Amino acid sequence: MKIHHSIDERPVLGDRWEDLWQGPDQGLLCSWARGIEKAGQDPSLAEAARRGELPELAWKGGGPAIKAGKRLGALHYLATWQGLRGEDLDIDTEARPLVTCSMTGMAVTFTSDLGALAKSTVEAGGSA
Repeated sequence: MKIHHSIDERPVLGDRWEDLWQGPDQGLLCSWARGIEKAGQDPSLAEAARRGELPELAWKGGGPAIKAGKRLGALHYLATWQGLRGEDLDIDTEARPLVTCSMTGMAVTFTSDLGALAKSTVEAGGSA
């Protein structure tokens, strides 16, 4: 499913948990809006994201490289990162996009597969 929302349009978020996290976008819009908010709170973090870095955020996907090579990350991380960068929310939930961190060289494949994310966390020693 393709999820898109323009950075020029204020997102309309519900008040209930079910509206935020169980709607058609499965919380990606909420995560993206949090990234926009976080950019205003921490401009240096937003600048790092705009440089192509994958900083540590609330969702699995960025931060210090655990080991060289590849990592799995949550689509919610990607949504937050796009908001942090000041970009449109633009995610295809079926595509498994790949982003390489400009600072660490770590390649991150983003997925909505919670089982794969949990397994990769255990294999990495329990950290995000």
